[in-house]
Amino acid sequence: MSGNALKDLNTLPAYERKNESSSKGSFPKPYIGNATENVEERQFQRQQKNSASLVPANANGVETLNNEVETVTNGIEISSEVEYIESENLSDVEDLDSSLKTILTGLESKDWVLVCESLNIVRRLSIYHKETMLNTLGDVISLVVKSLKNPRSAVCKTAIMTSADIFNAYNEHIIDSLDPLLTQLLLKSSQDKRFVCEAAERALVAMTTWVSPVLLLPKLQPYLKNRNPRIRAKASMCYCRSVPRLGVEGIKAYGIDKLVQVAASQLSDQLPESREAARTLLLELQTVYEQSLDLTTVTVSEHPEMGSWEHFCQSKLSPLSAQAVLRVTNITRDGIVLGS
Repeated sequence: MSGNALKDLNTLPAYERKNESSSKGSFPKPYIGNATENVEERQFQRQQKNSASLVPANANGVETLNNEVETVTNGIEISSEVEYIESENLSDVEDLDSSLKTILTGLESKDWVLVCESLNIVRRLSIYHKETMLNTLGDVISLVVKSLKNPRSAVCKTAIMTSADIFNAYNEHIIDSLDPLLTQLLLKSSQDKRFVCEAAERALVAMTTWVSPVLLLPKLQPYLKNRNPRIRAKASMCYCRSVPRLGVEGIKAYGIDKLVQVAASQLSDQLPESREAARTLLLELQTVYEQSLDLTTVTVSEHPEMGSWEHFCQSKLSPLSAQAVLRVTNITRDGIVLGS
């Protein structure tokens, strides 16, 4: 992983303050007579003015975002309406050659509407003509990352949707360009702007669904130690989703002991999402371990306790970590038995 990627993550504050009124979908009550409160109200109004408002999906299932008109080309104001089209509703490009020739220029444009249009062309090419973009995929992903950093929500969300389609189409072909893309998606999934956050989470799900877990897990692991708890939580959830895709033989080849150590480190994490992901992963690993245990070996046959999950954890983890792992897996298993 590049140092710049981790540097970008570490600049994010450990706690991002949520605006209570926006999280509840309502505006704050008017403030009267208090200078400090009046300042806060003006700050909130400026934030609301600068933020785009999400409009419900239209009859065709397309989300529309209304922004203030800010772009003028040749004296003509560009339409401020940007459509968010789901992947299944995207049509093929009309002119393949023209799209391929202009795609990089469009993505580099300073016209945010043109950038959004170009991102949607990338999505169409990924779906209908993915082979034609292979030679320029690295450059395309670099410009998608640039759009992910764009402060305008319309550009950012369209870039997130583009990332999901790229994961779906190119799988392991994107692994060399994944670091900056992964960094930005983790950042966006950890912020407070709900519709951007939800789109980023869907893109991360697409990543863990379509990118080879053998290649993806080493990319995710450094984020599990990031100083921002939200980043750690999102990375833990991605890690938990990726491991089962290895399959029993893949988990054994990767190393159950290494995976148990990673999961154990997340059990004491600050956020419940991290801890829950760790518990889920540990149960998966316990099941794989017990299924793969070779009971025909002399050592295990003569000394069954040597092959137990408890002995395995105690031999691979520190005493405190082993105790935490066994507490989680035993309690959960006992609960399943009692509830069955």
